[in-house]
Amino acid sequence: MIRASLDKRPRDVAAMFDDVAGRYDVTNDVLSLGQDRLWRKAVVRAVDARPGERVLDIAAGTGTSSEPFADAGIDVVPADFSLGMLRVGNRRRPDLGFTAADALRLPFADASFDVVTMSFGLRNVSDTLGALREFLRVTKPGGRLVVCEFSHPTNATFRKVYSEYLMRSLPPIARRVSSNPESYVYLAESIQAWPDQAGMARTVTEAGWQDVAWRNLSGGIVALHRAVKAG
Repeated sequence: MIRASLDKRPRDVAAMFDDVAGRYDVTNDVLSLGQDRLWRKAVVRAVDARPGERVLDIAAGTGTSSEPFADAGIDVVPADFSLGMLRVGNRRRPDLGFTAADALRLPFADASFDVVTMSFGLRNVSDTLGALREFLRVTKPGGRLVVCEFSHPTNATFRKVYSEYLMRSLPPIARRVSSNPESYVYLAESIQAWPDQAGMARTVTEAGWQDVAWRNLSGGIVALHRAVKAG
């Protein structure tokens, strides 16, 4: 199993997610104590998709993040580079247009989408800046970016407790509910290695996005970064 300190080789990361695809949604619900449902709702509100708009949901996994858009009549494309995740998602929601896609080489034309959103996937990409620039390429002028990713709790005491949970409590829980518990050790390490809210905002800005802002969720466990493509 690859570790967060090593290169995030796309083939290895995809294989990891293939292994956990069958129980991925259930495991996330357990490990987040149900908070993932609230985070997904916050993403939907931040995306604020309107009728007639087209949304790219990259790293959509089994499609749980895409379902609210589809159910609201929004044209959404759930994309992921884990074929295992896509297969599980397609069995659940065959009405969604699941697409195999690498975040660094998206199979879409320039200015194809009004919104690009990514939840809990950016830290698994080997080139964060390159991915954000690729998202910019496929976004229409004036279009929007919404990235939901694990971040750093703002309260120092809570941050310490959270770190202890990630490295000590999460692996034993994952062994009980996940088909590949070692993958969650990698995920815990990747969360700790990820930049804080301001650091992430600087990277988004460097990629060419404008009006970058963020909102903390669950005390900063998760941060919701938003930006706009110059119109």
